[in-house]
Amino acid sequence: MITCAVRSLLLLVLCVACTPKPSANVTTPDAAPVDPVAVYDALETEIAAATDSEQERVDALAQVERAADDGTAGYAFVRAALNGRVAELRGANAGRLVTEAEGWARKSLERDAKYRDGAATQMLGSLYVMAPARLLEHGDSETGLEMLEGLVEAQPSAPRYRLRLAQAYLHLGDDDAAKPHLCASLPARAELRGDEQTLLDKLVQDAGGAAGLGCPAH
Repeated sequence: MITCAVRSLLLLVLCVACTPKPSANVTTPDAAPVDPVAVYDALETEIAAATDSEQERVDALAQVERAADDGTAGYAFVRAALNGRVAELRGANAGRLVTEAEGWARKSLERDAKYRDGAATQMLGSLYVMAPARLLEHGDSETGLEMLEGLVEAQPSAPRYRLRLAQAYLHLGDDDAAKPHLCASLPARAELRGDEQTLLDKLVQDAGGAAGLGCPAH
């Protein structure tokens, strides 16, 4: 059974790479043209502002599911992310949605691993660390950590990846490994989305508070 804590972690895990990017329109069989990436970005804007509703998440997923898969990394990533967004609200009934999120994220990686600066890699890495193992088919916490560490190594100045790696270490009980990444994230707090800033604040408290981090003076 997915606990409230796991649902909360998934909510923070699956918010990734939300800056709108251009995308070709995809036509649904019986409706006006739909741009899946635009649908996702619009929902993420509301989530970042804490103004979204459960129905909006469900409707966004349904819109994208009705659109044809155009074979792009963007479409696959959006399917993964929206499955995850609905899964956050489904508790014990989220199993298929989490598995779907994993499958579509893997497809996005196969199509273009660099899409949105590795958004699918971050999503999968966080899922493998924090989602219940029984809902996943192709990875575990060790795999997830390797993926997140690889992102930080490739983009050490990106605070969102430092943040996700710190989150993963704390989830696994390795506070000491998380602290350097929290310290690296704090000076770049203004670069994070509102909900990511909230996550950073929570993780800092979980790690013993800002005074306990022992961050070097800047």
